[in-house]
Amino acid sequence: MSRKSALETSVSALAQPDVGAAPLQVGQIAGAIGDAASTESLERLKQATQQIKNIENAKALSRAITAVHNNEFQLAQKLALKLLKKDQMLGVAWHILGIAREKLGDYGSSLRAYDAALKLLADHGAVAGDLGRLAFRMNMPEFAVGFFAHFRIAQPNNIEASNNLACALRELNREAEAIEVLKEAISAHPESPALWNTLGTVVCNTGDPTGSLVFFDEALRLNQDYSKAWHNRAFAKSDMGDIEGAISDIDRALNRPDSAMDAAIMRFARATMSLSLGRLEEGWKGYEGRLSPDLTEAPHFHIPGTLWSGQDLEGKSLFICAEQGLGDEVAFANMLPDILDRLGPDGSLTLAVERRLVPLFERSFPNVEVTVHRTFQYEGRVYRAAPEVNDWERFDYWAPLGAFLLPLRGSLDAFPKTTSYLKPDPDRVAHWKAELDKLGPAPKVGLLWKSLKLNSERARQFSPFEAWRPVLETPGVTFINLQYGDCAEEIAHAKQEFGIDIRQMPGIDLKQDLDDVTALCAAVDLIVGFSNATTNLAGATGAPIWLLTAPEVWTKLGSDYYPWYPQARVFSPRIMGEWSPALDQIAEALAKKVASEK
Repeated sequence: MSRKSALETSVSALAQPDVGAAPLQVGQIAGAIGDAASTESLERLKQATQQIKNIENAKALSRAITAVHNNEFQLAQKLALKLLKKDQMLGVAWHILGIAREKLGDYGSSLRAYDAALKLLADHGAVAGDLGRLAFRMNMPEFAVGFFAHFRIAQPNNIEASNNLACALRELNREAEAIEVLKEAISAHPESPALWNTLGTVVCNTGDPTGSLVFFDEALRLNQDYSKAWHNRAFAKSDMGDIEGAISDIDRALNRPDSAMDAAIMRFARATMSLSLGRLEEGWKGYEGRLSPDLTEAPHFHIPGTLWSGQDLEGKSLFICAEQGLGDEVAFANMLPDILDRLGPDGSLTLAVERRLVPLFERSFPNVEVTVHRTFQYEGRVYRAAPEVNDWERFDYWAPLGAFLLPLRGSLDAFPKTTSYLKPDPDRVAHWKAELDKLGPAPKVGLLWKSLKLNSERARQFSPFEAWRPVLETPGVTFINLQYGDCAEEIAHAKQEFGIDIRQMPGIDLKQDLDDVTALCAAVDLIVGFSNATTNLAGATGAPIWLLTAPEVWTKLGSDYYPWYPQARVFSPRIMGEWSPALDQIAEALAKKVASEK
């Protein structure tokens, strides 16, 4: 297959619909650089236009290029479409149409226009670069890698091509490859702050925030106003536990953000840092930024009606849509009893949750109408709707669940001191207790060690499985697998290398059967692991949990415990990536617990 054919195949795959969404994460800013409408890009289009023999078409293309240069993207689109109506084989017109529609936020249509240009233009390296940026923006780095690699082959000395390829490799957790690409590029272009900044993000993602500071500092030496490097240095300081220093750097970054999207990311990051320091009022106000339209990953709610903004709810009919990821849906649900109190006996509440949570929430809140929400991605944007609600006129107000964080959880004292707002199926709890009893008298400890979504931002928040060895070697414990997703390799490793059986309970799908998973969590004696959907389900039932968290994780809200689940015991490393001491502490605590219960 030719290189161009391979690119066209990638475009076809990229065009498939992508369903689902993840919670908004605080992250670094070092994405694909370059602009399809940059002066350099438009100059290439002008040169291509000069090769067109039809003078009338050439003049029309020049007018369209000028419109792009003047940010008149609607006009550029109109002119390109007029030309393509006359001649669909004009590759430059398709390229201009792709640029205009990308700038207008119509990513799906832009993708198809770039695809057409790719098939028609002889020099398709620049188109591959534009396609790579679009794929990266649409959170599809696996496709972006192919486009950027082609772009780099076509223009091996191009800073943009190397930087963007490294960014896509980083998002796929291929840090070693990304570093090699950047080393070669920096050797040729040591004056580029973008390359140093991207190298810093890659090193930080390997779990070395201290080492990454060297590269962010070099980027800032080259350009002291480089807002992305200030933001990323703040991110590294946060990993090191220096939240005050991180906020100082974020404020420097916010002095001169490069785009509205960068500013939105920075404000959201600053909000979580404020929460990390226990500044709840300030933090929750900033946390509203999770819904900023300037963030492509922020959910857009397709819900009609009047948005609640603090009005009295006594006797009202309220629709609430849960938000973010599964763990957030469960954690934020600890506010539902308070919301029901505000509605009073004459009010009513309808709640939309992820489909797998419906049985659990119906049992836990019998006076609440529970329905499903649907989350989907379309043309690079995330949308959330409630498709099974037909009569929206019956609601006085609607709100995303997080809208109640400031009024209901504005201080640590506002959090419940006991937690058991979700009620597992008692028959299934009894079933699992009976099944666990068959495994012998040793305490049953449920184990979780990772998240299903482990992109570059999240992977660094979880320890390597090998680091769990001292915990797993604790004598007198039967470990029960609660880890959803593909974990066969880790379970086999524990058996072969540690001599430990992590038992898998029969007849349960740990990803899909969330109601039964909750019952199993309530049946074991203890749950140990990172915070993920399952840990949150366990915590919400009041089950005993030991949480392994990142240092200064914002969900601790500046406390030395876990306010969402006060029964939880928290273990955290001093610096991100230094997991062994925290896991040694868990192993020691677990051994003491087993000994005390004999």
